[in-house]
This record gives sequence, structure tokens and C-alpha cells, in this order.
Amino acid sequence: MTERNPILITGAGGQVGGVSRLMIDMLLEQGHPVRAFVRRDDERAQSLREAGAEVVVGDLLKLADAAAALKGVKRIYFSMTPQPYYVDALTVMAAAARAQGDIEAFVHLSNYEQSYMTLEKMTAPDEERHSWLGGVVTDWSPQQRAHWVCERVLDWSGLPTVNVRPTLFAENPHLTWMQQGPLSNGELRLPFGKQRLAPIAVHDVAEVCVKVLVDPAPHISKSYALTGPELKDMYGFAEDYAAVLGRQVTYVPEEVEAWNEAFLDETVLQEALGDPGAARHVAAHLRIQTRLIASGRYDVLSDQLETLLGHAPRTVRWALENNTRLRELAGAPNH
Repeated sequence: MTERNPILITGAGGQVGGVSRLMIDMLLEQGHPVRAFVRRDDERAQSLREAGAEVVVGDLLKLADAAAALKGVKRIYFSMTPQPYYVDALTVMAAAARAQGDIEAFVHLSNYEQSYMTLEKMTAPDEERHSWLGGVVTDWSPQQRAHWVCERVLDWSGLPTVNVRPTLFAENPHLTWMQQGPLSNGELRLPFGKQRLAPIAVHDVAEVCVKVLVDPAPHISKSYALTGPELKDMYGFAEDYAAVLGRQVTYVPEEVEAWNEAFLDETVLQEALGDPGAARHVAAHLRIQTRLIASGRYDVLSDQLETLLGHAPRTVRWALENNTRLRELAGAPNH
């Protein structure tokens, strides 16, 4: 970068090991100034300061907070935890960025489904969508629809935008904390039958977003649909869990609706998220995502990630090996 303008990263107060926090660490390590947008001034915010980031505390739904965070910023990364007001927050940030007028890049963490969510398919009769989506649902999840609206907002804003559309994360709840009980018993319980997935490591998504922010010109107005490097069924991934945990892990196929009912309890999600509305939104998203995976909608493989990274992507086994929380949940020793 020729200027020393800070790069604004939203969602910075999320979990350690999340995309935003990994990006901040990568950018700081490369010598780029970072402004981290957080909702609360807590221990995570203090950790960001200690790492070398400038921390701004604010509400993504308040235009004044967004505008203040953007002062002196020319490059933005936008992401936040799935919420009912996701579209509102992105629209506020886009409005503030457009009003400022000198933005060089607005990188938006979207999702893989946007590659399929065309206006034609979204307005097709219910029976056509039901068939096209695998025969289990007639529409996408509320979070997937929110991302679709966000991409339209960014199109209309005239901002220099890049949409990064990863498929299922290797660290997705389906594959990590929801498996706490089953993995402790040597089982991987998921309702995906023999469907295949190519999960993507959060680290690789963070690395791609950093590359785009550091040198945005080649990427502006592009959307990148990214998968991990290995397309395997759950029997194959059970072998990865076994190798990482050091014990036998057997894949046990479940029935979709029974699994959703057992594992996607809104009460548990509300305790984790602290917001009934957010819990309902996330539960609805994850239930539909589960159905879409079970119907084969995530049976896709792309080499675009390797092209962007310039090296081989990280595998699910790598992601599991580097997921300390997963080993703790499964009762396995840390390395």
C-alpha cells in the first residue's frame, strides 16, 4: 500500500479463530494498520489492542458510528454474525462509505449459495424451486436471502465491491461444537447420507480476503465462489476426525428432520447468542442449510481458491488439527 490508511475490519469482536480476527492478525503481521470495529469494549477488544489494532466501539446499525469508523479509511471488510438485521447493518455501512466518497475496496463476506440465487430462480413457482433445491425446501434460508439483498445493495451503491462466497466452513457448527456428544462416543452423527462436501478452512478465507484488501485493483466488481480442496462424503471425513482425535470415529447417518430437532435447539442457541431473535434467525438458517446439504446442493468443487491463494488450500484434516476447541469438546488431548 502506498498510503498508511487503516483497513477497517468489522466483526472483529467475534470468536478467536474467526475470519475477522485471523485477518487482523495477518494484516498486522504484514505491517498494515488495522481499525477493528467491535460491539463491546471487552476482553476481546483489549486483546485486539494488545495485538496492535486500533479499536473502535460502536453499533453497526448506527450511521453515526459507521461514519466515524470510516474516517481515514479507504478499504473495508464487512462481515458480522448472522442476525435478523444483517441487511440493515451492511446498508448502513455502504451508505456511510458512499457518502465518504473515496473508498477503494469494500470486501463483503457473502456465501456460496449466491452463485445460484438468480432472480429467475428466486421468482420461479414453488414447485420448480422445490425440485431445483433438492426436493426438501422451497426457498433459501433467511441468512442466504439476506446476503442476496446485500449483494444487490452493493451493486446499486456504486462502491468498488468484491464478494467472497465461501462454501461450508470446515469449522462450521455442523462439523464442530454440534458434534461434542457424538465425537465423545466415537461417532460423527450428521444427516447427510452419502452426499459429498468440500468444506473450506476459515484460515484460507481470511487469507484470500487479506490478499484482496492489500491489492484490490485486480478484484474489484468480482465475486469469488470458493470451496475447499477435497470433495468427500462423511465416511471420508470420519477418517479425518479419527486421525486427529487418535481414536476410531464412525459416521452414523441421521434422518434430517430428527437431527434438526435434536441438534438445533433454539433455547441452546439463545443461551449462546443472548438474543431470542438472533437465535430464531440462526436456527432457521442452519435448519435449511442442513436440508440443502442433505439434498446434494453442496456437492461442488472449484479450483478458484488455489488460484487466489497461490498455493494448495488447507484440508479439513488441517482445520481439525488446528481446532483446539474441537479437541477439547471431544475430550481429546491437545498437541
